[in-house]
Amino acid sequence: MVQAYILIQTEVGKASTVADVISKLPGILHAEDVTGPYDVIVRAQADSVDELGRMVVAKIQKVDGITRTLTCPIVHL
Repeated sequence: MVQAYILIQTEVGKASTVADVISKLPGILHAEDVTGPYDVIVRAQADSVDELGRMVVAKIQKVDGITRTLTCPIVHL
């Protein structure tokens, strides 16, 4: 199992809607709208890094109002 934080920038005024839509996608553990350089922070999980990448590209990035994403895989050192 792979988990990651996905940092999302949105169009002005869209953070709450984006977080709500993403929170309903399979594999999403949490989606919160926040303040700062990013508008939404998501915690997601998938069976593999490849599946995580497909989730970001095929599902998350297609949500209306998203302008940029940054995926940060969680590592256990």
